[in-house]
Amino acid sequence: MNSEIELVQLRERFFTRERQSVPLARVFVARALLEWEVAHRAGEVLVCVSELATNAFLHGVPPGRGFRVQVWLNNAGLLRLEVHDSGDGVPRIPDAGADADGESGRGLLLVSELADTWGVSPRNPGKIVWCDFAVRGPEHLTEPGMDSRVRGGGRFLA
Repeated sequence: MNSEIELVQLRERFFTRERQSVPLARVFVARALLEWEVAHRAGEVLVCVSELATNAFLHGVPPGRGFRVQVWLNNAGLLRLEVHDSGDGVPRIPDAGADADGESGRGLLLVSELADTWGVSPRNPGKIVWCDFAVRGPEHLTEPGMDSRVRGGGRFLA
């Protein structure tokens, strides 16, 4: 039996610096997950794509530029979500208590709680903010009942 880990699926798309790009990025990833039949942890992945795309839109993309979303799945059941932008700076989780009543600044905190791992890698220009999810175990199990919600009511793409 071959135990090498190989890339199985890859999707990427460029988005312009517009507000509508954030929900479009979410739909893009949702469609990839649906096509790959990845239901386990799909909700967590979609929250993270929304947060990372919002951060790229608000902080990581200079005017006139855009950001790239890349999602891939390997044969070991690891899904990686990456958001590439050309902005300066390194994103970080805000200190506890910093603007506790504010409506922003919690995106990376959510990503750190939902994803198995996350990080920032250099890119020229800019950076790649990524997060990983174990979406399939050895038996390739999915959450009970998730498939019917995904294919049934369309809530997966919302």
